[in-house]
Amino acid sequence: MAILSSLPGVTFFWLAFAINFLLLYLQLFYVSESKRPNTATLAYRFAVLFGFSGAFTYCLVSLLGLVVGRYLQSRSSSRRDKILSWVRSNARNGYLEDLEDGSQRLKQSSKPAQGNAWNGIVGFFHPFCNAGGGGERVLWAAIKSTQEAYPNSICVVYTGDHDASKTVILESVKTRFNIELDSTRLFFLYLSYRRFVLASTWPHFTLLGQSLGSLILAVDAFSLLVPDVFIDTMGYAYGLALTKCFFPDVPIGAYVHYPTISTDMLGSLDSEGEQGVNAGSGKGLKGSFKKQYWRLFAASYGWVGGHVDVVMTNSSWTQAHIQTLWGASRTRREKTSEIEVLYPPVAVDELEKAIAVTSEGESKRENILLYIAQFRPEKNHAMILRAFAKMLHNEANTSDIVKTARLILIGSVRDSGDEKKVYELRLLAHELKIKEQVEFVCDASWPDILTWLGKSSVGVNGMWNEHFGIGVVEYQAAGLISVVNNSGGPKEDIVVDYDDEPTGFHASTPAEYSEAFVKALTLSPEDKVSMRLRARASAQRFGEQEFSDDWIEQLKKLIQLRSQPPQAEFFDWSIYGIGAAYLSFICYEIWGTLQ
Repeated sequence: MAILSSLPGVTFFWLAFAINFLLLYLQLFYVSESKRPNTATLAYRFAVLFGFSGAFTYCLVSLLGLVVGRYLQSRSSSRRDKILSWVRSNARNGYLEDLEDGSQRLKQSSKPAQGNAWNGIVGFFHPFCNAGGGGERVLWAAIKSTQEAYPNSICVVYTGDHDASKTVILESVKTRFNIELDSTRLFFLYLSYRRFVLASTWPHFTLLGQSLGSLILAVDAFSLLVPDVFIDTMGYAYGLALTKCFFPDVPIGAYVHYPTISTDMLGSLDSEGEQGVNAGSGKGLKGSFKKQYWRLFAASYGWVGGHVDVVMTNSSWTQAHIQTLWGASRTRREKTSEIEVLYPPVAVDELEKAIAVTSEGESKRENILLYIAQFRPEKNHAMILRAFAKMLHNEANTSDIVKTARLILIGSVRDSGDEKKVYELRLLAHELKIKEQVEFVCDASWPDILTWLGKSSVGVNGMWNEHFGIGVVEYQAAGLISVVNNSGGPKEDIVVDYDDEPTGFHASTPAEYSEAFVKALTLSPEDKVSMRLRARASAQRFGEQEFSDDWIEQLKKLIQLRSQPPQAEFFDWSIYGIGAAYLSFICYEIWGTLQ
């Protein structure tokens, strides 16, 4: 409805408000009491006045959004022109590439492809692109797929990683994920206000604060460059709604790893145990206030989610929650694209080639429990340490396999907060008297991870309501027996029966984990191999090619939306006609009152 965000729309509702106000004033103070309208008519007139004042405010805000959007486009147009000129020039002449030793070399750019001719700019909003986690694997795999399907396009990543240059980031992507990208058509724009989306910036009302911070960060991004297609791959839905306010013609997509708020999170406030970092915090007056705050936040989260044109989720669990939260709002805004599940890409084929699963190979595996996850509070490393200690200290577990088991914790360390978390976990391992059998591996390279996957026996996942669990799929593809949390994606999508036989174990409490560890470690060699092979076969659903094919299908929808002309002209002219008729009718009533 273009009229709602145009100068004629603002003018119409202002005139409607002014004329209705004049009519109400005349009916209250000008005519005699005997001819004054009845109470119902006056109440109706007040309601109409209130409605037009609200519509005027909404239209004015929408118009201001367009004005700000036009300003941001103008401000960033020179950078856009430079990027396009740089790409065209380097396609002809090549460019100087920075090397690790500080020198440079001339590198030829790949020639523009003759197949798919779309040459727009795709913006990827990922402020923590160098974090090295599963979300980053999705980002780089999506960019690689985009470059392969649309080789004339340009990809731009909005990031706040000022400490990493383009060369460093791409080298990290190659080392950590074994993904090589065309650097000649990939650009990094560095955000200045990433601190506003950090939880540490908002010690109170964190969800609301980070969401408001994402609005600041979105403005920061668009002041650098306004893309032709905008995709958020981190979960900042409020920034996407602001995008539609500034740029109605820019299609927006969202790859949702985890809903910012969910019904499960609300339920966890009244629960006890291991159900997230807020478990049991809904008691008392403070807890009641928190519940209401979360419910209001969930309502606003649903509203902003309705502005997204194409929605992708990483699991059926996430899809169900996003459908519940965003579905009604998307329906009201006539978003026709279904909320699709795109399982994150996992190097299944590479793992199968690198690691053999055979009876003979069992001798190469050690009694190792492997947990691959970023060192963040929600990953619940502390519970895994307690479960491991419970297994080792249980006198009933007399098997040498159990007593000699080791726990390896592999994860990336993003900042000082993560470093502190690792330090606290080391202290906990010392307190539990298991430090000799626990090893921490920080920022491991992909070859190192392959080595650990090849010699470990059991893969562990400890997070409650893990949205998907790329690490769990890596366990399965590498032939590990998985012990995962009895919730979220690992339960519903990954560690499921294959050929009516189990592919791993589920657990919720330290006691259940301890028991599952013992079961996984003490299976007979034949049963271990059988379960490893079933898990590997099940993991075929999560390959990189499957993700690439599904990603391109969703990207096509966004590109088509960019190419389609506006369809609202007839509707807008109808609104103008009805509005003119209404104003004429009110003017007639004023004339009659004056008579």
